[in-house]
Amino acid sequence: MPKINFNEKLSKFSDHWSPKVIAEMNDYQFKLAKIHGEFVWHNHPDTDEVFIVISGQMKIELEDEMIELSAGEMYVVAKGVMHRPSAENECQVMLVEPRGVVNTGDVQSELTASNDVWI
Repeated sequence: MPKINFNEKLSKFSDHWSPKVIAEMNDYQFKLAKIHGEFVWHNHPDTDEVFIVISGQMKIELEDEMIELSAGEMYVVAKGVMHRPSAENECQVMLVEPRGVVNTGDVQSELTASNDVWI
């Protein structure tokens, strides 16, 4: 497998809230996404979800807490925990999650993205 350059991959798309797969390891996918504005409240009942901020700043609203992340920081949302990511300005993130995880979890929304889209 060739090396992967995040900036090169991020330059290939401009849509927000639509994760793109860049690699797999065992049953886990590494996905890049650009986020802006507020996402929907949702959870992932069967898996944790990792947010790694590559550039920009974002927030992850939990039922009882607000997590603020900047470039170079990460946060793991535990499985089953309701959360809502947001970013005032565009933020570039990497998500690490099992293959097949839908971005809106168990919620159907206009922000539900096609799954398993590779760049």
